Amino acid sequence: MTPEEPQTLAERQLCGLVNDLARRISDHVRERASRLDLTAPQATALRELTGPMTMRELAGRMGCEPSNATFVVDKLECQGLLERRPHPTDRRAKQLVLSAEGTALRERLLGLLAEGSPLRGLSPVEQGTLRDLLDRAVADR
Repeated sequence: MTPEEPQTLAERQLCGLVNDLARRISDHVRERASRLDLTAPQATALRELTGPMTMRELAGRMGCEPSNATFVVDKLECQGLLERRPHPTDRRAKQLVLSAEGTALRERLLGLLAEGSPLRGLSPVEQGTLRDLLDRAVADR
């Protein structure tokens, strides 16, 4: 067996760390979401709904296909947490808008997600650096 090249070893270690962080974040979101009787995808949708947006925009933020986001949005709409409104400039599209109840729940969720976050050990500057590095890594796709 030949020794790993330093670059190959570094990439393998980074992939392991990124996978571990992703798993920890996913577990954290799932556990916090369950406290509010939400699924992890519902919590992700609420977290990402920072303002009115289309289903396609939300799906992009959630990292899923629009059809999967539609299923999640349908559930949130049935719970009275958001509504679909006509898009102001594109009559073919709808905008997703949080209701007052949805906004309040989103605030509670954000508070819970901040508690014990897997990223809590990093300062805001370090989190920004990590975000910038990961952004560069995924931009090279």
